[in-house]
Amino acid sequence: MDLTVGPVQGFWDADLWDSFYARLADEPNVKRVVIGELVCSKRLPFYQDRLPEAIERLLAAGKEVAVTSLALVTLKRERKMTADLADLGLEIEVNDLTALAHLPAGATFSVGPLVNVYNESTLGFLARRGAVRFCLPPELPSHSVARLSEAAGAIPVDVWGWGRLPLAISGRCYHARYHDRTKDQCQFVCAEDPDGLAVDTLDDQNFLAINGVQTLSSQCANMAHSIDQLVGLGVSGLRLSPQTTGFFDVIGLFRDLLSGRIDAEDLSRKALPLAPGGAFCDGFLDGPAGVSWRHPTPD
Repeated sequence: MDLTVGPVQGFWDADLWDSFYARLADEPNVKRVVIGELVCSKRLPFYQDRLPEAIERLLAAGKEVAVTSLALVTLKRERKMTADLADLGLEIEVNDLTALAHLPAGATFSVGPLVNVYNESTLGFLARRGAVRFCLPPELPSHSVARLSEAAGAIPVDVWGWGRLPLAISGRCYHARYHDRTKDQCQFVCAEDPDGLAVDTLDDQNFLAINGVQTLSSQCANMAHSIDQLVGLGVSGLRLSPQTTGFFDVIGLFRDLLSGRIDAEDLSRKALPLAPGGAFCDGFLDGPAGVSWRHPTPD
């Protein structure tokens, strides 16, 4: 099973963003990298000039590289940004189906986890349109993963393996509203919470995390205990979502797990201090709820 690093979901300082991809280029345990702006087009200018060099480094290191589309395209300039992705000459990961209208005729692409590929008909349509890889939505149960993997045939199928889960995207900016600002005058306040801002219930229970216009899970998804099951379902890759600290330790732990040097219990025990939100979940696959963790809490 291969490891894919998904796009940065939070708003990171440009120097941190740059150093992350420089280090990722030297990381031998990652086969594929998806790069670019997924959540908010206002963030892109802060690191856009560094994007070509980061891509060049990754390609020179032998990585497979795709560029993500925005998860929600609402403005004319965002439509232009989406159309301009084709000029990079790289595979585009579609995370909003409006991006299909901007792909050159006959161009291949991959499909990201924010596209609702819930059934064989949707998967078949996108495959006929040119999809060469699917990262399935993280909320799918195991029987759906099995049927979609079977329908994909020789097309590689990935699932979300680590990180706060992307649950929703909105035209409104929760981060700005929380700080009594409008979306247009947000002053990039989401940069204060580059891994997401925790949201608790009135009973002080962990609930969600907000990331600008995006809603994330409070818990960190960890599919370590489901590796054998996922391989049996036909899954060929795990997607790891970047975080500002400890991420390369997480990569190493998953590679040790996949190579048999540690087991899932070892990984979960060592990775829990690194998990955003300080807790795990893996319930979407077979649990009573997505927030569930189906294993003993690591000591």
